[in-house]
Amino acid sequence: MEASCLELALEGERSCKAEDFRAGVAFFEAAVQMGTEDLKTLSAIYSQLGNAYFYLKEYSKALEYHKHDLTLARTIGDRTGEAKASGNLGNTLKILGQFDEAIACCQRHLEISQEQEDKVGEARALYNIGNVYHAKGKQFSWSLPWEPGHLPQEVQETLERASAFYLRNLSLVKELGDRTAQGRAYGNLGNTQYLLGNFSKAIVFHKQRLAIAKEFGDKAAERRACSNLGNAHIFLGRFDIAAEYYKKTLQLSRQLKDQAMEAQSCYSLGNTYTLLQDYERAIEFHLKHSAIAQDLEDR
Repeated sequence: MEASCLELALEGERSCKAEDFRAGVAFFEAAVQMGTEDLKTLSAIYSQLGNAYFYLKEYSKALEYHKHDLTLARTIGDRTGEAKASGNLGNTLKILGQFDEAIACCQRHLEISQEQEDKVGEARALYNIGNVYHAKGKQFSWSLPWEPGHLPQEVQETLERASAFYLRNLSLVKELGDRTAQGRAYGNLGNTQYLLGNFSKAIVFHKQRLAIAKEFGDKAAERRACSNLGNAHIFLGRFDIAAEYYKKTLQLSRQLKDQAMEAQSCYSLGNTYTLLQDYERAIEFHLKHSAIAQDLEDR
């Protein structure tokens, strides 16, 4: 039996939901080959193909299909489809380091969402714009010698923009009652404030992130929040508090069976105990770090 375009697309969707993106791509591409008169269906297939390639980290392919989707959405006058395609394009361009183009696409997503009074889409667009500025600020800072709070003007302004968009996103997701999205916003606000050298503010945000992670039993997010809280306390000279957060990070890394993060936690604890002048414990944690690094063959 010859499967129809829609049937192939639905199989692709099922494969992607099962996280078999390679099979999803095969079904979606077969659906495109089969063709359809329904341009809205074709637009949805392009969108999902772009997303599947994004998850496979084949970003140039993802970009190609999201561009097809955007063109098609505009052709048929589908404003909601245009907003979604613009958002997907923005996220892909961000990964490729094309930040200015990414911001333009995300702004388009934001404008259409506001025009259609789509609060969920608006919140997503605000968060994505924050992410682009955040990524741009981090890339700038990687290319320069720096430490948190001592940033070149351009990097500082970029991170402040990221923070402003995250705050707008936070306000909107609170209004929508979306606790998961609030957790993400608090975590990113903590990270941007940390890079800006506002360590006390970073701690306030990361504590909120930690509370929401515990509320949902999200151990990975809890681990990240504890690690970030440890880092911020180090810069405030509160080494004993930092050590407690790093111990919690270590415990969670072991629960998650994440050896790389376990090694990182041991490294942080080793450095913190050095700052506390407890050299025996520092050596103990650095030896644990060394053993895991050798285990992972991580030169």
